[in-house]
Amino acid sequence: MKYLKVLAKQYPNIASAATEIVNLKAILSLPKGTEHFITDIHGEYEQFRHILSNGSGAIQRKIEEEFGSSLAIPDKRTLAMLIYYPECKLEQIQEQLLDGEALEDWYRVIIFRLIRVCKTASSKYTRSKVRKSLPKDFAYIIEELMTGRPDVADQEAYYNEIINSVIRTGRASDLIVDFCYLIRRFTVDHLHVLGDIFDRGPYPHLIMDTLMQHHSIDIQWGNHDVLWMGAAAGQTACMCNMLRISAKYGNLSILEDAYGINMLPLARLALNQYADDSCSCFHVDTSDENYDNSYAELDEKMHKAISIIQFKLEGQLILKYPEWDMQERLLLDKMDLEKGTIIVEGKEYKLKETCFPTVDPKNPYQLTAEEKDVVDRLRASFLNSERLQKHTRFLFTKGSFYKVYNGNLLYHGCVPLNEDGSFKEVEIYGKKYSGKALYDILEHYARKGYYSLNPVEKEKGRDIMWFIWKNKNSPVFGKAKMTTFERYFILDKKTHEEPKNPYYKLIEKEEVVNRILTEFGLPSAGAHIINGHVPVAVKKGESPVKCNGKLLIIDGGFSKAYQSKTGIAGYTLIYNSYGLVLAAHEPFESMEKTVLNETCIHSHIVMEQNVVKRKTVGDTDTGKVLRENIAELEELLEAYRSGCLIENV
Repeated sequence: MKYLKVLAKQYPNIASAATEIVNLKAILSLPKGTEHFITDIHGEYEQFRHILSNGSGAIQRKIEEEFGSSLAIPDKRTLAMLIYYPECKLEQIQEQLLDGEALEDWYRVIIFRLIRVCKTASSKYTRSKVRKSLPKDFAYIIEELMTGRPDVADQEAYYNEIINSVIRTGRASDLIVDFCYLIRRFTVDHLHVLGDIFDRGPYPHLIMDTLMQHHSIDIQWGNHDVLWMGAAAGQTACMCNMLRISAKYGNLSILEDAYGINMLPLARLALNQYADDSCSCFHVDTSDENYDNSYAELDEKMHKAISIIQFKLEGQLILKYPEWDMQERLLLDKMDLEKGTIIVEGKEYKLKETCFPTVDPKNPYQLTAEEKDVVDRLRASFLNSERLQKHTRFLFTKGSFYKVYNGNLLYHGCVPLNEDGSFKEVEIYGKKYSGKALYDILEHYARKGYYSLNPVEKEKGRDIMWFIWKNKNSPVFGKAKMTTFERYFILDKKTHEEPKNPYYKLIEKEEVVNRILTEFGLPSAGAHIINGHVPVAVKKGESPVKCNGKLLIIDGGFSKAYQSKTGIAGYTLIYNSYGLVLAAHEPFESMEKTVLNETCIHSHIVMEQNVVKRKTVGDTDTGKVLRENIAELEELLEAYRSGCLIENV
């Protein structure tokens, strides 16, 4: 009764409560919104932006649904490209149509077409939701255009005058741009990003800025995301790993420009210690055409300097936490620089180079005074980077290690398993966890690492973020070891191998997949696991569809480095009211070429799972909440009618 009295303040009488029940029940019958799944963006902004703009083909399908054969293919292509890149396409059209009258005629035609697509895209939403989504500047005009009937004689003149007035006042371009973004918003109701926004690509900051503007989003953290989050929290081993990767792929200057990270102390150390070192094992590997090759020599020296610091700091953590069982990663003390060899897992190998001026053989994991000063300065720079901290807070606010959403389980990486398919037990700070509980405790400590005011808990949380990045029992790493050192310094490629967790060979077994679904509270029938992290090697005959379609691996393949191995630019997934559509994409060239030639990424459908009955809002998580609200309102209604509560009429 106490709760009903609170609810009565919002619905003070029978009429208001009954009206809300009618509204909510009507919403339950609407088609469910479209969900878009992308993963493993790896800092590749151009391809990410294109996939996001076209909704993995969802917008093209809306255009086809509305116009069919009534509009010529070139016109549909122009319309699609305008919706994907409105500002760029408008500029191109305006340069082509220099005659003012011809341009105005084009504006009229395109606005009418955009109205039609927008009506189709918004048809599954309530009038209230549509109204709340409208851009402020054109809210009234767009609502009138979308609800008006130009085919009705009484409204035709009014309708046309709105469009003509917009053109005469010079606002046509602005209206078109707003319509395009509105169509994109209506076409994809919710975005899921299954991890690894960051990595080798040069523009993660632009991706993060874009994601922060998205109307509805969740993120499942990947190993590279946690690495950056750890760096932003001040975990120095995470910071050095992140800087090493940035140096390797020629992104140090972008870190400086985008996040204001002062790289000068590291540059000085590199020049002081490695001035005469060719740093042949630390070449810059970049496909970015904007990279300035005049920086390559310095970047290679900085690459080596930060790598050595990383190995030292990681060694300190391994010694600090013996229960993490990472002693085989202690390699600096296994080197014999006089012989030029190293012992790895009991076997001797020749080192590719022996120039380690900052490594003391008697105490190899201790930083020199100069290295410590560099680490302290870099850490301060990371902690004080306003943009980096803003992006990190967004990752914590919108992100988690896994998400159960509308009958699907989403995560990056793997659920750590034993060879027999049982959940692997992992010790975290004195207690053992497995399955869902392992995810939950790791997330608990990761959040403490960023937010806790208790210095002891904060340190534990920061350190666990490095564990999440590199440990064999981490759900988002999923390999027996990370052989970074061996890849730099040992020629024998057998030492480079990183065996995967048994999860990856067991996910074709239905009992294993069902056990995972049950562990996370989902039924074994009808639910799916949506999985990021591992590129699917199509060239080798691998398939993203596992266990008869119950598990889908959708590594986006945005990273250009993987495309030669996989044969494609990866997968994205659409889940709409008709079912699931898994699409494979070809590599993306550039926005300029795409807009100029009106050529979209070539995609083809790999898998389509259609439902027998079209999914409605009532079939979703939102539907469950609405039904609970309806039940509460019906209780309130009964209380009014029985006299237990007095109406405020």
